[in-house]
Amino acid sequence: MRSTVPAAFADLLAAATHSAVHLEMRDGYAVDYEAGPFADWRQGFRHDPADRASWWRPWLDLVQDTVNRGVTVRRARIVSEPVSEYTRYLYDTTFTNTAAGEQVSWLPRRQASDIALPGNDFWLFDDQLVRWNHFDGDGRSLGPETTDDPAAAKLCADAFEEVWARATPHDQYTIT
Repeated sequence: MRSTVPAAFADLLAAATHSAVHLEMRDGYAVDYEAGPFADWRQGFRHDPADRASWWRPWLDLVQDTVNRGVTVRRARIVSEPVSEYTRYLYDTTFTNTAAGEQVSWLPRRQASDIALPGNDFWLFDDQLVRWNHFDGDGRSLGPETTDDPAAAKLCADAFEEVWARATPHDQYTIT
């Protein structure tokens, strides 16, 4: 059972027929500094790449299932450099995403200055359906919003492709 993946999002990913792209533009998202994966990472825990059973979470199962259906799943992250502690955590754990079949690339924020970007992080499914991710100033989720507005979808598709063209694949990116 995939109880930790919101059903509505899992349904959106399950309905994708050829692509699902995700653009992340924040240097931090609300995390629990006292408990949970980020807190564990801060205390020195690192996943063992050879022990998939220890890190093969429901999200990664969902991504693998999606990729196995022939859907390309890509994630681009626009990051400030030097990177934040949270970005360093993401970087250290991204090998699990790529092992599931997700393609991940990184773009230093200074290289994105002339790209027309939407005001929010988003997922774009099949170049038609946008799921905006809204956050407050501290990175706490304010909930998603979904639209099939063609202008919004085009803005997101164009922005993502420009970021992707400039970004460095995860296995080649070095954090600073």
